[in-house]
Amino acid sequence: MRAKEDFASYYEKKEDWTEKIEALEQTAQQTARTDDWRLSYHLMPPVGWLNDPNGLCRFKGKYHVFYQYSPFVPEGGSKYWGHYKSRDLIHWEKCPVMLYPEQAWDLHGVYSGSALVEDDEMYLYYTGNVKQPGEHDFIHSGREHNTALAVSKDGVTVDKEVLLLKNSAYPSDLTCHVRDPKVFAYDGKYYMVLGARTNADIGQVLVWESEDKYNWKCINRLHTEQPFGFMWECPDLFTLNGQWILMVSPQGIERQTYHYQNVYTCGYFPLYGDFRNEDVKLGEFHELDYGFDFYAPQTFEDGARRLLIGWMGMPDAEYGNPTVTRGWQHCLTFPRELVWNKEKEQLEQRPIEEREALYRNEVLYRVAGEMFVTCPTASEIVIDNHSDAFCMEYDKTFCLEWEDGCLRLLYMPESYGRTVRNLKVDHLESLQILFDSTSVEIFVNGGEAVVSARYYPNGQRALQISGVCDVRLTEFKDPCQCIDGKTLF
Repeated sequence: MRAKEDFASYYEKKEDWTEKIEALEQTAQQTARTDDWRLSYHLMPPVGWLNDPNGLCRFKGKYHVFYQYSPFVPEGGSKYWGHYKSRDLIHWEKCPVMLYPEQAWDLHGVYSGSALVEDDEMYLYYTGNVKQPGEHDFIHSGREHNTALAVSKDGVTVDKEVLLLKNSAYPSDLTCHVRDPKVFAYDGKYYMVLGARTNADIGQVLVWESEDKYNWKCINRLHTEQPFGFMWECPDLFTLNGQWILMVSPQGIERQTYHYQNVYTCGYFPLYGDFRNEDVKLGEFHELDYGFDFYAPQTFEDGARRLLIGWMGMPDAEYGNPTVTRGWQHCLTFPRELVWNKEKEQLEQRPIEEREALYRNEVLYRVAGEMFVTCPTASEIVIDNHSDAFCMEYDKTFCLEWEDGCLRLLYMPESYGRTVRNLKVDHLESLQILFDSTSVEIFVNGGEAVVSARYYPNGQRALQISGVCDVRLTEFKDPCQCIDGKTLF
């Protein structure tokens, strides 16, 4: 850790950071007007880099989305918590950066975490990253992953910050990699899950318990019988329609033709038994998304429903995004509602119904052969398939084809390293596709599977569909045009 006097000088930079970030964002707001690759209804960084969604919650009548933010470097750098809020999950207001790497326990980045809302206060739990000087591998030595808490009364400014746990408080058989706290209240107590990597390079999740939100003890570990990856990032533990679910982003899974096709994956285990007891069992692992660009999802409770937002990106991927040359990179998914299908024992994902507020200019088509149409930049396409083979080509950029039980997303030519992703689909009944300027989210058979990816169009946005199907094409309004006088990005 830095010496006290060095830390003091580091802390004094916060005001400089605030001014510099505001200046960068104001400049980016001007250039955004001519950048046709910036997104319309997906949250993206005002400038620089965005990754994991953090602190998702509803607080005092507004939805809050925080995210990992590196405003100075579009390739990613020291992490802050950027912040948007909304009254309806459609129209978003950019807020000032919420968390800075300003404390002794987070000097090199305010890493991912979650929100707990209670007693008119917002509790933001996060990982503080510190890299120590010297020769280290930063896995077994040289790194601090501290669990910390920031408390806010208004949801926009921080009233106090507290260090809760240092690496020395974690079980001794773990590496330095213990991070991404997700906190929730249950059964009169508070629980926190932390992703971990053991010294034997096995991923697992730690379960912690607290009476007061500040003092924590480790009570259990969640893991598979056989090793499943070397690290489990961004854990999320929740119940849906009576079923407990553990969501994680495992690293180190061997790639297969139809599964784990990205460098890292993310998905969930159904839990059987009490998560607080050692005899709890993890069910079969299910992937959440089969596209190129989906990682580190987080959920939150919104009344009777549970919503999910993920990062439309992938760490350490062999492909990239040309928007780096325009000063920004990445976006978040459109919010999805989760539904537990008890019969099939699996989650289904559906884009939230609030999107209907953006609908305009709906057109219906019946296709028996081929259809050619210009697709609006921001739009939804719903396809009811009636044939044994289906193909959709978009703007000579990518092709979505289904035949012989395989749904394939194929880029043509390769899009900045993206090639092909395969999904086993025995019967293709329907597709619901959300298009934005440089993102596509494909919901298969009512959300039984999802394929999310970034793409960069050639300019025509021509859509060609081959097969026998019914098509509903709906253009979206731009939410920027109706946000109470405020600009979205």
